[in-house]
Amino acid sequence: MRQFIIATFIVISALLSSGATPRWEAVDVPGRIFTEQRSDADQTDVVVRDGAIYIASQHQVSVKVFTILGQLISQETLPAGTHRLTMSTKGIYILKIGTTTRRVTI
Repeated sequence: MRQFIIATFIVISALLSSGATPRWEAVDVPGRIFTEQRSDADQTDVVVRDGAIYIASQHQVSVKVFTILGQLISQETLPAGTHRLTMSTKGIYILKIGTTTRRVTI
């Protein structure tokens, strides 16, 4: 019985960790994708398209993504360039880039 409980715990832990936190990835996208909105005076562009959040910045930027209920989903400092965070669940998220906060809908 003890071995069954340990094996069950290991399987559940593996399943929970496999779909854990979404990760930002560096991408190469055409410049025309960023014609929608500029998030702040720091020259950081944000676009939501095809279930993903794209951020293009000319400098290093701190990014936090929260659920609408305030649960932190992702927190990273991104280097200059274009990055994508693919969201697995549709919904409304709060995106904090540096000192600017905005709501995004996926």
